[in-house]
Amino acid sequence: MHLTRTARIVLGCLTAAGLALIYLPLLLVLLNSVNADPSFAWPPRALTGEWWSRALHSAGARDALWTSLRAGLGATAVALLLGSLAAFAVHRHRFFGRQTVSFLIVLPIALPGIVTGIALNAAFRTVLAPLGIGFGLFTVVVGHATFCVVIVFNNVAARLRRTAPSLAEASADLGARPWQTLRYVTFPVLRPALFAGALLAFALSFDEVVVTTFTAGAGTKTLPIWIYENLARPHQAPVVDVLAALLIALSVIPVYAAQRLSSDTAGGRL
Repeated sequence: MHLTRTARIVLGCLTAAGLALIYLPLLLVLLNSVNADPSFAWPPRALTGEWWSRALHSAGARDALWTSLRAGLGATAVALLLGSLAAFAVHRHRFFGRQTVSFLIVLPIALPGIVTGIALNAAFRTVLAPLGIGFGLFTVVVGHATFCVVIVFNNVAARLRRTAPSLAEASADLGARPWQTLRYVTFPVLRPALFAGALLAFALSFDEVVVTTFTAGAGTKTLPIWIYENLARPHQAPVVDVLAALLIALSVIPVYAAQRLSSDTAGGRL
């Protein structure tokens, strides 16, 4: 489609405005994390690393960060296992209700977070409470895994659709056992998709707020929850900006890496 010069200029301006709307607030957070004025006067009169030092020495922030890391790693591990198995079952086997199973696996990512949170909260109270299992890190991991599974499932399923089943059949014809085929043929082909899915799942879990609110106990605070609770406290505002900047970095890195892996895989370089 050929666009006139005026149309290209208008589309370019609209694109620039949209990107500015998205990324200028993030840049403001990064600048405020080193703004020497605790009231965030603008423009900054001086820059400082004091707030970063305070954040590093904040016991509550460190505990929340450690909780978020454990929850993210746990949810990612569960998602890798269940998402991979589900992708293999749906895309390598034919059985009654296969499309329904695929739909049910993908559905949680489309549901509003508050709906998922309320449903999980009720389920945990009904099922786990009689067993003596209260709300805590375990329930957070289970809650996050419900939507992280979808990320891994979609990545692995997309890779399986581009992989010919004849590869595994040829391996079997050459005398390889099933585990050898999995190790030397299937896993190398799926490795980029698994890694990209794990990175995206971890990023999604790490900054999750809504589902965490309904599945975490009173003593379990992830980093986003800690930031939300301290956002309105004036003396904590600079530390909150530092942690928000840290969240930006920890979210951008895995998403960028996953995007590069996905593009490399699609281009046939991996």
